[in-house]
Amino acid sequence: MEILWVLMALVMLGFVLLQISRRRRGAVGLVPPGHPDAADPANYGFAREEELDVRMPGPDQDLLDVLDLVQRTQDYRGAQQLLAGTEAKGERRWQRVQAFAGAASLELRQRPGGVGEAPGGQWLRVWRAETPKDAGGAAVHAEFLVQQAWRTATPGTDDFRIIMEEAKAACGGAALLAPGDPVPYIVELSVARGLGYPREEFEQLWLKILDRAPNHMGAHLAALQYWCEKWHGSRDLAYSFAEAAAARAPQGSLLAAMPLFAVFEHLPEVNLVSGFYQSEVVTKAVHGALHAVHSARPDDPMQAHVRHLLIFFLVRSERWAEAMNQLTVIDGHVGALPWTLSADPAAEFAVYRALAVAGYEANGGSPATLPH
Repeated sequence: MEILWVLMALVMLGFVLLQISRRRRGAVGLVPPGHPDAADPANYGFAREEELDVRMPGPDQDLLDVLDLVQRTQDYRGAQQLLAGTEAKGERRWQRVQAFAGAASLELRQRPGGVGEAPGGQWLRVWRAETPKDAGGAAVHAEFLVQQAWRTATPGTDDFRIIMEEAKAACGGAALLAPGDPVPYIVELSVARGLGYPREEFEQLWLKILDRAPNHMGAHLAALQYWCEKWHGSRDLAYSFAEAAAARAPQGSLLAAMPLFAVFEHLPEVNLVSGFYQSEVVTKAVHGALHAVHSARPDDPMQAHVRHLLIFFLVRSERWAEAMNQLTVIDGHVGALPWTLSADPAAEFAVYRALAVAGYEANGGSPATLPH
């Protein structure tokens, strides 16, 4: 018992010393709006919290316009045309498939249907019924089933497995309709995680993706989940997968940022190590991600995913100016990790943004000194 009290005393002493140290370094904290010391993100032209778009990580006006049309008219043809005109092996097609499937799933959750009322997402059912050979509709339907499984059932239950088995069959059907399209196989990566594919079967699936789109960032992020400690791998396996992807990344590829996602997926629940976010493993991963976004094409749709995660790590590392630089590029959209793990992604993002602004100003920054 005496040893326990000694340990508790040491923990409390360490906490007090940490706070003193932070004050001496000029660390920042949040204060209520209107407080004299409050930093105002609006001074930098940032969107208000209620204006933040939680649907996507970054802008895609064509997608937003079509989504609005489809949901307003319940006519699938706009979605069909948009996907038909989107490059099959590109990142944007995968994102748009996810968005259409997510919209249909959300509609169904909001309007499950009943006596005299059609269920939400009816446009997707009509799409599949009227054009069963349409590859875009087949891919959206497969992703819809995957999202339904994760949203409505618990992994390991019979209900979850039944929906995932249906999704697996839908992935196979979608792949047959478009043999060179990697999207059906990327959708199946989530099925593989949910059903717990043996490693040999998972690796065979992964090879099919590499044959079609070897540098697909979205596919790598989906595959990383399987190798994580919380699913079917380990920290070492996830790090190895991410580092191998970064090592073979061609010039201008965002795959160089993969180690940062592996670090995020294995963050300790309680960080007892002082300066964890300034540690070598985090610093190296952050630098790789910064290099990736600086060398990638400005129109790469996966840039936003990397920048959002960078904001999380840069704020935690108290690298305020670098965090502000990322915010100027992606502010306005918050549909990405790590914010989407929160029940209120916009509020979570707003907290980190406010910390970045406060830290930037505490170290002499101002709207005038921030490059745009």
